[in-house]
Amino acid sequence: MASTAHFGRLLALSMLMLIIAISNNGILQFSNAQTICNVPISGLMACKPAVTPPNPTPPSTVCCSALTHANMRCLCSYRNSTLLPTLGIDPNLAVQLPEKCKFPHPAHC
Repeated sequence: MASTAHFGRLLALSMLMLIIAISNNGILQFSNAQTICNVPISGLMACKPAVTPPNPTPPSTVCCSALTHANMRCLCSYRNSTLLPTLGIDPNLAVQLPEKCKFPHPAHC
């Protein structure tokens, strides 16, 4: 079962990976094969506009599709990460993603 808290952790972890991956001139160097908690980096990047205030967009199909295979236990370990606000991501918006993606039975961490 998917959890709104799990998705918040997923986003925190993905943003951490983005920071680590930033190289010269701010260019990100990822391959689509890389994943975090069983979610492709490209899918996590697709979710960022949906969790960034002040005007978040609805989550894209790519974002929601990527989150369907997330390892929720892995993501739950990032629930209280201070990284999200540091990256401009609203944790409250992050935990709303499962509902916004219309996942049938979101669970809680």
